[in-house]
Amino acid sequence: MARETTIFDFKMSKTFQEWTAIYDSRENKAMLKAAGITSLYRGVNKEDSSRAIVIFQAEEGVAMGMWKDPDAKVIIESSGHIYDQTTITQWLDS
Repeated sequence: MARETTIFDFKMSKTFQEWTAIYDSRENKAMLKAAGITSLYRGVNKEDSSRAIVIFQAEEGVAMGMWKDPDAKVIIESSGHIYDQTTITQWLDS
């Protein structure tokens, strides 16, 4: 199976610092690790502090599988990540 890089560009309802407190938590890191997802990067938009980006790498389909999981959606939204205001792009290793 191919490695896939998935980019989530999204709006936040909380500050970036509030969002990262949840994103960087032990629980979230454990959930990502258990799913086989590596977090490559997370950052706030330079010109719009209400937008952030996360870049994941995992086996093809894994990141989107987590994204579509109703239990994960609850955690995602509780962090301040506005689920319905997310642009997702996917890239495959050659």
